[in-house]
Amino acid sequence: MSFFISDAMAEAAAPAGQPGIEGMLFPLAILAFFYFLFLRPQAKRAKEKKQMIAALNKGVEVVTSGGILGKVIELDDNFVKLEVGDNSFIQVQRQAIETLMPKGTYKAVNKKGS
Repeated sequence: MSFFISDAMAEAAAPAGQPGIEGMLFPLAILAFFYFLFLRPQAKRAKEKKQMIAALNKGVEVVTSGGILGKVIELDDNFVKLEVGDNSFIQVQRQAIETLMPKGTYKAVNKKGS
């Protein structure tokens, strides 16, 4: 049929087999790698932060996500009232609390500032 191009005759090729478990090994290894490297540590940190926020009580010294050091004065379900200086108070959301500080940090910082 083709005048200028001769027909190529393909040799009988070996039938393509199913990749089976060997073909799925590499993608599963990649998924496991990402799980242990990224997802698991992030979930662990989120769980620890949730427990820390649930355990807040009056008198605890904290640092907010904005870097403000304060002492917890009042608590409710959503907000925390912090003393950040002599008779200076702010209200922040519970989720804004990043870390708990060792007892006495707030007093030591206020002494330096005075």
